[in-house]
Amino acid sequence: MTYFLQRLLLFVPTLFIISFFIFMLSKKAPGDPVLSLQQGGGILSDFSDLEFQEKTYRETAAFLGLDKPLFYVSLQPAAVPDTLYKFIYPDKKRALKGLIGQYGNWPLIEKYYSLLGVAEKEAYQLPDSVQGNALRQLRTELRLMQQHYKAEVLQAKFATIEQLFHEDPALAERMSQPIAALKAAWIAMITETRIDKLWYPGFHWYGTENQYHHWISGVLQGDWGKSYLDGSDVSDKIWRAVRWTLGINGVAILLAYLIAVPLGVYIATHANSKRDASITNLLFMLYSLPGFWVATLLVVYFTSPEYGMDWFPALGYPPYDPDRSIILTFAQRLYHLILPVFCLTYGSLAFITRQMRGSTLKVLRQPYIRTAYAKGLPRRIVIWKHAFKNALFPIITLLAGVFPAAISGSFVVEYIFSIPGMGKLTVDAIMARDWPVVYGILMLGALLTVAGILFSDMLYASTDPRVSFSKNQTNRS
Repeated sequence: MTYFLQRLLLFVPTLFIISFFIFMLSKKAPGDPVLSLQQGGGILSDFSDLEFQEKTYRETAAFLGLDKPLFYVSLQPAAVPDTLYKFIYPDKKRALKGLIGQYGNWPLIEKYYSLLGVAEKEAYQLPDSVQGNALRQLRTELRLMQQHYKAEVLQAKFATIEQLFHEDPALAERMSQPIAALKAAWIAMITETRIDKLWYPGFHWYGTENQYHHWISGVLQGDWGKSYLDGSDVSDKIWRAVRWTLGINGVAILLAYLIAVPLGVYIATHANSKRDASITNLLFMLYSLPGFWVATLLVVYFTSPEYGMDWFPALGYPPYDPDRSIILTFAQRLYHLILPVFCLTYGSLAFITRQMRGSTLKVLRQPYIRTAYAKGLPRRIVIWKHAFKNALFPIITLLAGVFPAAISGSFVVEYIFSIPGMGKLTVDAIMARDWPVVYGILMLGALLTVAGILFSDMLYASTDPRVSFSKNQTNRS
């Protein structure tokens, strides 16, 4: 138990580091998750209404949990405020970052941007019938100013607005005061710069109200986030796919070990014989056959009546029928999985068998095996009671990769046999840029990899009492 707890405590920081990098990678993925969800759900139906777009963007970002800081802490130039994450809309956030990078004086930048919003709000509160085209152009200029940060562009916008005021005195009377305040704030911003704040870091602490904390807390509770395509739970998508992949790969891995382990022991006890050579050649011949080619041949020759061998059901899987008994449903679905399981099993037989053969041969040469024979013990007892247990160490090592392999799936096999498993889900999510699904699967693979290593360590400890946590005393031979 002590060994188990020590190993478990060692894996906790490992998982934290892995989860941190997965989360940060998801934030650097291409595309805008908010726009992906909006367009996938048909939310943005009126692209001409900019105010509606911005409002729905903020609401969708809040739904996805993107309205919070990224991590517990941030280390950025001192000019960057700790509230920049509150500016969700990408054009505005890009403009603010550009202003900070040029002038560095956040209080004046915030004042300028706040007055820009006030001027735009007052312009939109005026009825369209007041000045017609001049008012609409003023609204457009104020909206565009929120998306630009270069001095020459903003200067041109102010010149355009002043020209509108010259053309329409009535409009100038209504809007001159907020525009004058805005221009004064702009002049103060570009003259009273604090470029020095860009050259030394600023530290900000956000506590647990951040995106990473909410994400990792959800992962630990089974909530893997929302899909960018339809807003559905990522955990539901993964669970629907993992049932098929786990069923197929679980059976395939079980069959591979049940066949390969005894077979490896058998050819090790008949090393350098014709049986050894024949079995080894056959296994390597199977190992050399590409999986997609074998799967295609199986589909063509064993699922089509055209070749007279319609022995197995067609592609896909049978729909769920509530009137059918559980046993019949299981048998029918198992019948559909015979060919995919075969494709996933035959390739691993050669590798596992060779590992078991080499390990068994090494153990059979040990002095205690010769001593057991010298005592007159039967050959079967010597092999299966004394040699077999110690020969399992390489196989136990391979078990560390069984858990992620059983979940990750095989896209080729799943695609050819039309099985909605994890492999197909992963590729579909990558093609659709549905990054929460992709990185959810990646995090699941990391969790299972750590679980596999922990499981193999426990098998080592239970098989060989000499195994300990100490670096200098660990002995797995």
